[in-house]
Amino acid sequence: MNGAQRRRDAPPPHRFDPGGGIARLHALGTTVTLALDHCEALADAQATLCDELHAMDRACSRFRTDSEIWSLYAGDRAVRVSPLLYEAITVALNVAQRTGGAVDPTVGLAVESLGYDRDFADMAAVGPALDAGPVAAPGWWCIEHDASRRTVRVPPGVRLDLGATAKALIADRAAARIASSTRSGVLVSVGGDVAVAGPAPEDGWAVAIAVDSSRPFRAGPIVAVSAGGLASSSTAVRSWHRGSRRVHHIVDPATGDAASEHWQLVSVAAVSCVDANAASTAAIVWGERAAERLASMGLPARLVRHDGAVITVAGWPTESANWISSERTHPGA
Repeated sequence: MNGAQRRRDAPPPHRFDPGGGIARLHALGTTVTLALDHCEALADAQATLCDELHAMDRACSRFRTDSEIWSLYAGDRAVRVSPLLYEAITVALNVAQRTGGAVDPTVGLAVESLGYDRDFADMAAVGPALDAGPVAAPGWWCIEHDASRRTVRVPPGVRLDLGATAKALIADRAAARIASSTRSGVLVSVGGDVAVAGPAPEDGWAVAIAVDSSRPFRAGPIVAVSAGGLASSSTAVRSWHRGSRRVHHIVDPATGDAASEHWQLVSVAAVSCVDANAASTAAIVWGERAAERLASMGLPARLVRHDGAVITVAGWPTESANWISSERTHPGA
């Protein structure tokens, strides 16, 4: 495979594949799954989910210069933004604060410097060595925001990447909206970030833990989720080669480089998908300290080390009792 060869296996965007009360599509560069208790409400639920996906893409995609987030880079000034973009940015800043900066939205230039500067499906899987070294994130605290005016100021030279929180936020928002409008139990998975809302099935929603959510046949254990969120973060997917070096998409903000690969997969349950994803992503950055930190926070988690060894903490179910109620976990990361 040469440097010009690109990934061509991504399915068409926003195409649903209905099957009973389940629908699947490809959006935002990832696989999206919708499951509903009431099959007759599936069409309405699909419309709501697509609305959330399109709205978030228009608000904060870093791959399209016509998205609203690019208006923040036009000058050194506070910009009044839409309620959705303001929510997405403040959620990302709150996650950064709660994780001690391990998940920081100011990694935009750091991610670009590693070669992730366009939609992943359009990236060259193999390319020349990187010209420059990593670029450390300036820090989430440099972003100014005013809730009363709904304004955001991004200092010159700073770029935001909301990828670590926006997909989980879509899952939470869409699940809540669909459950409210259809009065049905619902599961929404955006790239493996799962949110459930409404009355769950008697035995919970069955969710397979997989390194790659687009390849369910490679899934590992199955857990049943009755409430809240479940998220997995992995260093084994969304990776590419630059020169002789393999790079992945989870960046350590302190260095601006790809996080160490102490863990190949971390899965966490929490009261929301945003909280679960914040913790699973932070765990990759925390490295060998992650299991202890997740345990101290009371967040059920399953961590797979680079050598394949599996560690579980805070009540993550055993293989014979794979059941999780996120209502029993604590919020935050």
